[in-house]
Amino acid sequence: MRRLYTSALALALLAGCDGNPLLPPPPDPGTGGGTDGIHNVDLPPGTANPTSKSDIVRQESKDTSPGSPTYGNGFATGYAYNAADDTFTVDGLGFDGANVYQRGTAVASINGYAVYESDSTYADDATGTPIDQFSHRVLYGVSKTGRTSFAIVRTGAYIPYGFGGFIYQREGGVTLPTSGQAHFAGAYGGIRDFDGASGLQYTDGQMTIDIDFNDFNEGNAVKGYVTDRHYYDIDGNDITDSYVTALNEASGGATITELPTLVFAVGPGTMDSNGEISGNVGSTTIDSSGAATTYEAGTYYAVVAGDTTTANSEVTGIIVVTSTDPVNPGVTARETGGFILYQE
Repeated sequence: MRRLYTSALALALLAGCDGNPLLPPPPDPGTGGGTDGIHNVDLPPGTANPTSKSDIVRQESKDTSPGSPTYGNGFATGYAYNAADDTFTVDGLGFDGANVYQRGTAVASINGYAVYESDSTYADDATGTPIDQFSHRVLYGVSKTGRTSFAIVRTGAYIPYGFGGFIYQREGGVTLPTSGQAHFAGAYGGIRDFDGASGLQYTDGQMTIDIDFNDFNEGNAVKGYVTDRHYYDIDGNDITDSYVTALNEASGGATITELPTLVFAVGPGTMDSNGEISGNVGSTTIDSSGAATTYEAGTYYAVVAGDTTTANSEVTGIIVVTSTDPVNPGVTARETGGFILYQE
């Protein structure tokens, strides 16, 4: 079976970070289209009135409505990587130990992004009696330049999804051309949780994003793909084949050989001049008759950092898609993935 493993490069990058590259979200939430932005794009809350020269931090929108299918989103706060002992701190989530997450044991990294897990027990402060904790996992990525980073925290302890969140950020500004195109490529990794079932899974893939700075006139055109995707169980065992088999059965005997590619919807108004991007993303399967069926649907969010005119730039962001789980009928799977891509 294919298993995930610790990337020596990722460890070196993490160990080399001084301080905390993930900043706490600002107290005044706002959405895109800053003072020098030419378009408003649909973005998560975070930096108010950003510009092309400013730091930008965005986090998952908080859903405080019990009964909502996304109740529990955005509750995580205080994201912080601790370089001295390679731990990760998250606040705002119940029964995750003392809020300090240790480097994963069964799975230490996904496609070069670090995995951290909450303590399984917490000692009663008066008696020392161990108290069982909920299973939480953090996926953390920081670019090789240190300019961008992301973190995702999910738990499989609730039905539906439970409490968690994501955050991504840019430190410093961006220089964008007014013409031409740019290509970005890199690794994708994510966590899957479920509505209708407990537990967590991991996922990975390879990703590209292309930006056309000439058109659309209503905001640069952006296309993106996540390919060579795999699913893993909580212990890191590759379970992709079981999903491919189930997708074939659900498609009436199609000949699907791999998980469907995630594809960005291309259209105007997806990027502003601050370097922020947002749009729809999804995937389809093709049945034996050639008909296409939607497998996943959702949204991507991203931010460009650096100077694209000198190929010294990167793009970092989050993808959130949901699908009917073909292996578990009646269950909805949610995939929350992060990516850091470099201009090449």
